[in-house]
Amino acid sequence: MAAHRARRRSFGGLVLVLTAALAAAVFMSFSGPVAPRARAAVAAQTWSDEFDGASGRAPDATKWTLETGGSGFGNHELQYYTQSTSNAALDGQGHLVITAKKNTDTGLSCWYGPCQYTSARLNTARTFTQAYGRFEARIKIPRGQGIWPAFWMLGNDLGTVGWPNSGEIDIMENIGREPNTVHGTVHGPGYSGAGGLGSAYSLPGGRAFADDFHVFAVDWSPNSLVWSVDGITYKTLTPADTGGNKWVFDHPFFIILNLAVGGDWPGSPDASTAFPQTMTVDYVRASSSGSAPAAQPVRGIGGMCVDVAGGSDADRTPIQLHNCTGNAAQQWTVGGDGTVRALGKCLDVAGGSTADGAVVQLYTCNGTNAQKWTYSAAHDLTNVGAGKCLDATGNSSADGTRLQTWTCTGGANQKWTIG
Repeated sequence: MAAHRARRRSFGGLVLVLTAALAAAVFMSFSGPVAPRARAAVAAQTWSDEFDGASGRAPDATKWTLETGGSGFGNHELQYYTQSTSNAALDGQGHLVITAKKNTDTGLSCWYGPCQYTSARLNTARTFTQAYGRFEARIKIPRGQGIWPAFWMLGNDLGTVGWPNSGEIDIMENIGREPNTVHGTVHGPGYSGAGGLGSAYSLPGGRAFADDFHVFAVDWSPNSLVWSVDGITYKTLTPADTGGNKWVFDHPFFIILNLAVGGDWPGSPDASTAFPQTMTVDYVRASSSGSAPAAQPVRGIGGMCVDVAGGSDADRTPIQLHNCTGNAAQQWTVGGDGTVRALGKCLDVAGGSTADGAVVQLYTCNGTNAQKWTYSAAHDLTNVGAGKCLDATGNSSADGTRLQTWTCTGGANQKWTIG
């Protein structure tokens, strides 16, 4: 981690928000029906925002509080956070767009004088807190020197014990000068600020996170925190890693999304930084799971295993039946978001097809219904987008039999055992 890294605690409006929320005990949980999952699936979703709504609409006030101010948030940040839909609004296509832009309002004052930038910061302190579980978001981050997007959490006792005693879990942070790297970190007593505990994750091939959406997640249990990007685990922390300091991740936390400009860690924007910059959020979800879903085989007709052909993680790699070997190409996780994953990518119906005989392949996880599956008590694995079953072509159990989707028949070639 960057040695000069500081934290952006907010000992102002956020503390007032949180204190009021605690006093009123206004903690709500949002849930909805979820399809049956396999034995290894994470537990039911407890809260989510899919950001459905008309273009230009403000974020749902029953889920989010928009913070305001230009205090620098403990890090000498340069933005003023507003409640304006010019800084945080739905785009009408199922996304929340947080926009950082140059300020034109001469009435806004920041810690350093007239504010140079405006942006948005949202939290769930008044509406949703949870201890343990899976917390994830699918986000397309912005880019540029001095730009600092984040998806993170703070303990609900911030208003009484202060930071860092309340604890902080940074699920994803990026600083613009590191376009292909994100950071996952925790802060607590004795391991805060530059001493925070965590790790960085970089995309292969030097790709930039700003070029596409990615799923950022943490799986939190009483004795561990596990970070992942697009289903690939890159860091696990346990109480033993705190060097004898107190493990404070044992009580409810709330969620925060924000897009900062400048600050001690990223530095200030420069001539290369274009404005406006946008952080586009496809969804934020929480489930009651306490750990990452276990990777395990999926067996079909003849006891054969669902296998990624050639063990390749390339997009469009076919999925087939193969003798069970126990290798990574046959280890699948069934997530609370409906995805079935191996090698860091998702089980996908090619082209989102709803036709019988559609090819099933491995593909970069993108949140579409072509990558969402339900597993029934009858052992059917059904694609949500097509409403059709995972099927071994030709009712065959031979090595190399390709998998497809087909109208559900109840046949043996459509029955799957997970684990």
